[in-house]
Amino acid sequence: MAKCDVCGNDYDKSFTVTMQDKTHTFDAFECAIHALAPHCAHCDCRIIGHGVEANSTYYCCAWCAEQSGVHGLEDRV
Repeated sequence: MAKCDVCGNDYDKSFTVTMQDKTHTFDAFECAIHALAPHCAHCDCRIIGHGVEANSTYYCCAWCAEQSGVHGLEDRV
């Protein structure tokens, strides 16, 4: 068994995720999201979908980007 990096649960169904050459161990997707998902630069929510990006800054949606002064992004085309 392996311990979750976030909550410390020692779980027989844990899994690993390798991101940017670092391997993490989790017991649930919730813990993986908590540890790895980027935050929206405007509203600070976790971005678990595609989100949008401008100038290496991530936003959960085009509206949040617009509120931060980024123009021209769309959630869909």
